[in-house]
Amino acid sequence: MTDSLGIDPALLERATARFAERFGDAPPTVAVAPGRVNLIGEHTDYNDGFVLPMAIGRAAVVVFRPRNDRTLRLHAVAFDETKELALDALTAPGGDEWYSYVAGVAWAFASEGLVAPGLDAVVDGDVPLGAGLSSSAALEMATARALAAAGDLEWDPVRMALLGQKAENQYVGMNCGIMDQFASAVSRAGHALLLDCRSLETRPVPVPDDAEVVVMDTGARRSLAGSAYNDRRAACERVVARLQKGNPSVKALRDVTLELLEREQERLDPVDLKRARHVVPENTRPVQMADALQASNLEEAGELMNDSHFSLRDLYEVSCEELDLITEIAREQPSCFGARMTGAGFGGCAVALVKADATDSFCDTVLTAYKAKIDLPAALYPCRPMPGARLLV
Repeated sequence: MTDSLGIDPALLERATARFAERFGDAPPTVAVAPGRVNLIGEHTDYNDGFVLPMAIGRAAVVVFRPRNDRTLRLHAVAFDETKELALDALTAPGGDEWYSYVAGVAWAFASEGLVAPGLDAVVDGDVPLGAGLSSSAALEMATARALAAAGDLEWDPVRMALLGQKAENQYVGMNCGIMDQFASAVSRAGHALLLDCRSLETRPVPVPDDAEVVVMDTGARRSLAGSAYNDRRAACERVVARLQKGNPSVKALRDVTLELLEREQERLDPVDLKRARHVVPENTRPVQMADALQASNLEEAGELMNDSHFSLRDLYEVSCEELDLITEIAREQPSCFGARMTGAGFGGCAVALVKADATDSFCDTVLTAYKAKIDLPAALYPCRPMPGARLLV
């Protein structure tokens, strides 16, 4: 089986072969959903702001066949583990094991009256785990695509993204925003996706052909649920609660200006104020970068990425030694327009915008220089923007 839109054929062959091995030879269906890299707009999604993610050619794969009963029989290639779950017995919270992301989506379907049958399914993928490329959202959206197909349900990518977020928030227990699931479900080939996280309005943004997005995996892993993500979110909520007392129009940090922050700074906790001083300017950058990419102004796009990284490092304090080093090395390359950490932080990946005709030399130089200082299994992945969740035939 091959896919002309960026999914590794070896991944598809491995997953379908494992299905035949575990569940028999009856022809299965394959659902895929991409991971994503966020080009800019970090920690703005849960503040009702703007983000600019891009689906990448690394994906979660669910090879499935409907069952005649209400049982999920799941096998994960990565863990060589099989799990059997009764659909009617799923209750939230349901833990954060690999199968919880599949079960959580089935639970979210049922919670909104969407009836899908049981499945025999093999789960596989090549989105690096814990790298900040949304392996969990990819699995959720591939699962949603499979359940919708098995239940002959309409595929509404916006609704499915919201169900994936519900699964992660309420079933898995990770208080994420909507960006990851939205990027995995809604993205269009050749385009990044400017998303207004309040209205859910989107704008496809073409990525110029003379630019390449390079994902830079530092090899440093973090567990998002165990990180300071929830602490940062709580700080933002505290700022909003304080500002609302004299400014009732403020519903989220999206509604706050730097002028208002400075005027009210004496009423705010100093650390919370520092966090807000990142989010408020960061929320303007996705629209600015979308406009820059639309105009093929790669220099401006790169400067916005650099500014974002420095703010995440110094104000939101979610960077780390590895992320700072790899972005610094990237910026030193003449072919690099800009570089920043991406994802929640505390490890994982950075992203660089690079001249397309210099991508190979950029990757070789950056990786060599990084590994000379950091002994971790780092890797660089040139990426083109891919479409969202889909079925393969």
